[in-house]
Amino acid sequence: MTERQWKVFFDIHQGLPREGPGGEQSTRIAFSCIRNIPQRPRILDIGCGSGAQTVCLAELSKGEIVAVDIHVPFINQLKELLEARGLCSVVHPAIADMRNLEFDNETFDIIWAEGSIFIVGIETGLKDWKPFLRKGGTIAFTESSWLNGDAPIEIRQFWQKVDPTIGTIEENIERIEAQGYRFIAQFVLPESDWWNDYYNPILKRLPALGEKYKNDAEAVEVLQMAETEIDMYRRYSDYYGYVFYIAEK
Repeated sequence: MTERQWKVFFDIHQGLPREGPGGEQSTRIAFSCIRNIPQRPRILDIGCGSGAQTVCLAELSKGEIVAVDIHVPFINQLKELLEARGLCSVVHPAIADMRNLEFDNETFDIIWAEGSIFIVGIETGLKDWKPFLRKGGTIAFTESSWLNGDAPIEIRQFWQKVDPTIGTIEENIERIEAQGYRFIAQFVLPESDWWNDYYNPILKRLPALGEKYKNDAEAVEVLQMAETEIDMYRRYSDYYGYVFYIAEK
């Protein structure tokens, strides 16, 4: 996308409850799959967005969290949320690029990446972030995955443009193990995790944005992309979804 189109993209996403499919219950289930959690774990939340899962993790873990994202308004939104919830002393937001993180080796007990690992790709994320985990530490992430091998050609062509590396659950488990992790668990996020805090809020703001940008061809293209994505999920959610994967170093 052009710089102008990225601005429109963030107009669509700014202030949403979540920046991708997810829900508090799913975060809680994933966290419950982690074994041997220290009393006060150190957690790295990569691509934290506006931080809905960050706050949930802070309350669940009673630990210390470093939450990173490259988009400044998301970090500012998270800071406001932390202040409102009284969590400023245990969660440390930072502006950082997940492609170039600078932490000492074996710094964290848990790495969390809800809806963000696709930016670098599963293999790259698992490989590049692994040194930051202590031995026996856990990585938990969500990723789009095929749920049904008989997906119609329309949705397969859509994903070929969006993310040609999308795999089945079995293929993603193989990717995890190929990077030297011990696979622990996986589960498919419910459809409500797509709609409640993500797609429905987007749908509510698209008409106003359509009016705002009606004479801007580049912007209209981005709005149409958002509408198409939502329509694809509405029609083909039996064939793909978001899956939580949990694995140990």
